[in-house]
Amino acid sequence: MSAPVVIVGVTGSIAAYKAADLVSKLGKRGFEVHVVMTHGAQEFVTPLTFQTLSKNAVVTSVFENGEWKPTHIALADRAALLLIAPATANILAELAHGLAGNSLCEIALATLAPVLIAPAMNGKMWQHAATQQNVALLKSRGVEFIGPEEGILACGYEGLGRLWSTADIVERAAQIIAAQK
Repeated sequence: MSAPVVIVGVTGSIAAYKAADLVSKLGKRGFEVHVVMTHGAQEFVTPLTFQTLSKNAVVTSVFENGEWKPTHIALADRAALLLIAPATANILAELAHGLAGNSLCEIALATLAPVLIAPAMNGKMWQHAATQQNVALLKSRGVEFIGPEEGILACGYEGLGRLWSTADIVERAAQIIAAQK
């Protein structure tokens, strides 16, 4: 029996460096991890980091697939869970409105797997009415959120917006996958 596939979507937040720890911990729990990075995420962490930790090629574009089935469909079909961590305000807006301008959004539109989102952003961005409407819309579609939490943010402010602890994210991901069996 093969390991459950967890797709980890990494977006352009300073918290992207924490996604490396998240990918490592998911692998240690026995999951097959595939990473999908937005362009913004690649400004913070390189795909090579995630390729090394996941032992799988990292998806940065739907146009780099050498298989007959498009990358976003092939991964979406195999996923036991789509986990987006960190999730920026921008990706929340794209997901809420069904946009498909990058590989991560395309996979999100194509998968039937549960979706778990761990936001990380400036507290004012998190609390903005537009972001909260996008979160409410995604929740109404069955998307689950973990976090954000309070603390010192990269911008120097203190408030709600920090990425939830990677250990807690991994634990929740494992619970969601176990509930599918």
